[in-house]
Amino acid sequence: MKHLTALLSLGCLLAAIPAAHAETKEPPIAVRTVPPVYPDEMQRQGIAGIVTIKCTIDEHGDVTDAVVVKASAEVFQRPAVEALQRWKFKPAKLDGKAVSTKALIPIKFVINS
Repeated sequence: MKHLTALLSLGCLLAAIPAAHAETKEPPIAVRTVPPVYPDEMQRQGIAGIVTIKCTIDEHGDVTDAVVVKASAEVFQRPAVEALQRWKFKPAKLDGKAVSTKALIPIKFVINS
């Protein structure tokens, strides 16, 4: 029997860039993650996938402005964005002050056997 899971790419902030600054001394850190719902039709067919989402992690650690940049299949887009919007981060800091940061976050849908 196949075991199906949605794998979160923790620690995979590919392009953490503060919205108002060129460099961040402390990048944002995920403190609460929520797995995406694996689409039923993809589970039945045994299809894995990945969605890359561009977003802002604000100075409160909330995800805003989430936009899909790339997806292996359209059906993965909505569950990936909905899950990411429920994540919570320790915000990025610059000179000890919390700052808003842009990030690219990949969310993988993986089938384990």
